[in-house]
Amino acid sequence: MAISSAIPTSFKQELLVGTHNFTASSGNSFKLALYTSSATLGATTTAFTTTGQASGTNYTSGGATLTSVTPTTSGTTALCDFADLTFGTATLTARGAMIYNDTQSDKAVAVIDFGGDKTSTAGNFTIVFPAANATAAIIRLA
Repeated sequence: MAISSAIPTSFKQELLVGTHNFTASSGNSFKLALYTSSATLGATTTAFTTTGQASGTNYTSGGATLTSVTPTTSGTTALCDFADLTFGTATLTARGAMIYNDTQSDKAVAVIDFGGDKTSTAGNFTIVFPAANATAAIIRLA
């Protein structure tokens, strides 16, 4: 079992047919779910799954809703960002995460491998998104 950071192939195709709307105030609802090392996620992942999902204190199945930032451009790159997300006073261990579109049948948007288990014991478990620029944004089209 493994988690591999990827923008799922299905998401790339869905962009071309207009499935996902990242506009902050009027777009779709996106969520982030946490997963353990027993999950198998990567480029072939098509939708949110509970298989291998993390569990623990102050973490609900399905994760939490992300605050989207309306897509923008930087040079010739289009990008999308989210506000950092905190699971407060959480006790859990996660190896990775999946961003998915809760509005559009839980379709997968991005899979993130943390590179190792990350643990919180009755503390904040925070997902810090990279800078919203052409070389680091969590979702970017160059």
